Amino acid sequence: MTATIEPTIIKERLPSASARLSLTPAGPVPGLLDGAWWPRSRDLLREIPTLTDALDACWGRITHVTVNPTHWPVIPRKVPVTGHTVHVGWFAAEQDPNKVILLSYTVGRLDLLVIPPETEPAAAARLMSAATVSRGIRTASGLMADEALSHDATDVQSREAVWETDGGAAIGISGSAPRR
Repeated sequence: MTATIEPTIIKERLPSASARLSLTPAGPVPGLLDGAWWPRSRDLLREIPTLTDALDACWGRITHVTVNPTHWPVIPRKVPVTGHTVHVGWFAAEQDPNKVILLSYTVGRLDLLVIPPETEPAAAARLMSAATVSRGIRTASGLMADEALSHDATDVQSREAVWETDGGAAIGISGSAPRR
């Protein structure tokens, strides 16, 4: 996928709902992820202000955001947010495509799993929970792969249940199909 770098800053704030965000509880030993973010779109100009509004007050002023361009069609260089501007950078090979990195001069760095906007709510809830495990050792892409495997297994079980209820042959205890 090719990312477009947009050099201009849009002066008006685009309206958006509150951020869907879950952070790992503070602890002595950090994990690989500091939480999860479920944006409503792939529009960074719309999503970054919502994210910084949620984090600036409780975590510290976000000054820089980095993303992998794999899932973001347009990457603006600067995004106006409440009271300041956030600089946006991208790293294609160096950064996990399912992660966003937030930087603050005063506090440091937050690494968040980015849950795709089109994700079903139940799957997003599982991913948010998995990303906020204290001392978690799963990467953002690892969590997404786990969820995809879980989803695939659920689909297979669901198809088998439909097959069974639609007259498909169930395997009996002896390992053979029941006789009719």
